[in-house]
Amino acid sequence: MARPHAVEDAAPQPDLWRTPPAPAPQPHHLGHRERLRDRAAAGGLAALPDYEVLEMLLFRAIPRGDVKPLAKQLLARFGSLGGVLGATPEELRTVRGVGDAVALDLKLIHEASLRASREQVARRPVISSWAALLAYVKTALAHESREQFRVIFLDKKNQLIADEIMNRGTVDHAPVYPREVVRRALELSASALILVHNHPSGDPTPSGADVDMTREIVNAARPMRIAIHDHLVVGRDGVASFKALGLM
Repeated sequence: MARPHAVEDAAPQPDLWRTPPAPAPQPHHLGHRERLRDRAAAGGLAALPDYEVLEMLLFRAIPRGDVKPLAKQLLARFGSLGGVLGATPEELRTVRGVGDAVALDLKLIHEASLRASREQVARRPVISSWAALLAYVKTALAHESREQFRVIFLDKKNQLIADEIMNRGTVDHAPVYPREVVRRALELSASALILVHNHPSGDPTPSGADVDMTREIVNAARPMRIAIHDHLVVGRDGVASFKALGLM
């Protein structure tokens, strides 16, 4: 006669009343990139705040992960989207999470913006496209961390011949040599100049030294019959015109 199976030999039965374990929580950023792209496509990029525009710029160089903290950190470090794009690669790499690829992508976008602005200046006589010129110099210089002195060389029709950096300086001074400015104008057969420099402090108000330097260049250019149309001082807060201020 076969021995009945002991209770402990019976196959275990599933506990039908046990609550299944909760699924592991998903990262909060899962699907965020797709949602952000959908919002941009539906409502337009203009509707996005700066940190989300910067996020979308970072997607290309950082293909996975949450880049929102990095976007906000960059804006906090450089003060604005323009400040981020205008920062040097070395400055960008001081922010944790920014490597060579991210720095290169951001500088590429800034360069494209600068070239697009320059095209608007080059197409027509500069004097008749003053708003385009102001937009260009602000894109080029508003967020520079060191003073930079540039000269825009014009022909007899006030068409752009060249836009050249004559000198780079410190955070509050860029040495300028009037004879060098005039010599370069003669080499390019320029008939008129627009002087441009930036104030890294952000305040474009001309200083006494700016006024003196402008007067020296005007005096050096006059015997050569080279006109100085204006001197523009660029800062994050705007662009100051010597002519509009009655300083020349």
